[in-house]
Amino acid sequence: MTLSAIYGYMPVSAPQGRQALYTPSQCARMDAAAPALGAPVEQLMQAAGQAVAQAVQQHWPRGAVLFLCGAGNNGGDALVAASILRDQGRDVSVYSLVDPSARRGAAAWAQAQWNGPWEPRCPDFAGFAVVVDGLLGAGLDRPVQGEAADLIRALAASGAPVCAIDVPSGLDGATGLVRGVAARACVTVTFVRYKPGHLLYPGRDLCGRLELVGIGMPAAALEPPDTWLNEPALWSARLPRLAADSHKYTRGHALVIGGARMTGAGRLAARAAQRAGAGLVSMAVPEAVWSIYAAALESIMVAPLEASVSRDERIRAWLIGPGAGLGEDTRKLALELLATGRPCVLDADAISCFAGRPQELFQALHGQCVLTPHAGEFARLFDPAEDRLQSARGAARRCGAIVVLKGADTVIAAPDGRALINACAPPWLATGGSGDVLAGLVCGLLAQGMPAFEAAGAAVWLHSQAALHCGPGLIPEDLLQAMPAIWRLLPQAPSQG
Repeated sequence: MTLSAIYGYMPVSAPQGRQALYTPSQCARMDAAAPALGAPVEQLMQAAGQAVAQAVQQHWPRGAVLFLCGAGNNGGDALVAASILRDQGRDVSVYSLVDPSARRGAAAWAQAQWNGPWEPRCPDFAGFAVVVDGLLGAGLDRPVQGEAADLIRALAASGAPVCAIDVPSGLDGATGLVRGVAARACVTVTFVRYKPGHLLYPGRDLCGRLELVGIGMPAAALEPPDTWLNEPALWSARLPRLAADSHKYTRGHALVIGGARMTGAGRLAARAAQRAGAGLVSMAVPEAVWSIYAAALESIMVAPLEASVSRDERIRAWLIGPGAGLGEDTRKLALELLATGRPCVLDADAISCFAGRPQELFQALHGQCVLTPHAGEFARLFDPAEDRLQSARGAARRCGAIVVLKGADTVIAAPDGRALINACAPPWLATGGSGDVLAGLVCGLLAQGMPAFEAAGAAVWLHSQAALHCGPGLIPEDLLQAMPAIWRLLPQAPSQG
């Protein structure tokens, strides 16, 4: 599988596999543990500086280079890179945000490697092919102020090409939020592992092209992760498998509840459950609109919605919400389906109808349930935190179910604290009806016995990749047509319809 197939819209350079994401505080603990494991911080800094120098040579092979250096290890990485490029014959200028004598530890060691002059004041950015941003690190948790803020603001306004070290200065590496001001980078060189802030907006946009580089961090220094980039290596082993004697009943039966007003939403979701591989997909719809659904769905069974729908033991997974309506009937039916204890996807109206009474829903949910809210629906049930990762994680913990917080940087969170960040959704996926397709994909995978967390991650990835396959101008129906081609990107998975 190619990198473009895995990472799609996010321009990255990284190995394939299980890409764990580490917060700045976790990275700081790695750095602290590394010397006892045979990797002095100076050795790591030398490798980081070498990676930055290589990135500059690759992307800006000609012209003068300006290094902006802060007081900490980020500035130390910049000084090492400046020394390497100067030795290679590049025209290099260095401006330090602090008095050089103020540096301590590894940053002071890096300063000793620099044998060139210091700029007394920051030069005009227009005179350089690239500005290397080594001012502030990823652990920023408060607004940038003073001279640093003025310098970053001027850099952002200049339009000069920027190569950022670890993160663009002013970006919080844990959340992707801007702390006061930040300058967008063309390229961001980061080390060891990605951070959540590289993938969460607005950080993802500010980082430009992400390049992940190994610098010799000992494996023993890495903590067990709880957050990952959403990619097939995390869930492909749990995808449904077809045996030679499989038939429609062994592939699982999914049931989608259709609404009386927005009939297209339920139909999209049901067809998506088919494309996810469910052997049988049924719809239960109000009797008054039965003929509308039945005429439009050739291979999907359509039955009048009855109070006894939850008694059918053949149904392995439910989906309620797309076009269901916000009335009391939707709320009662959702609770009835949840009471079966079988996997259930709640989307759209099935989420919003519990606004003002979320605890009633939370008490009914269980670990094989998946909620798929967008930000507005999310806010009707939960108190949003400052950042999306924290919001989704807290919501999953509170409600006891998998939460898929949809957006350009969709977050999938489990009650036990695990989380995935999806980074391959293109902007043209933001169109009415695409969420119905996603909910149907999740339901179809659940009906085949896939665990809820892995089913949600797989569905989000398949959904994004189908959008990439279609390109701009897509409509939700295009996602359904693209799904067989996307399944073929997963060689371990069965051929799906």
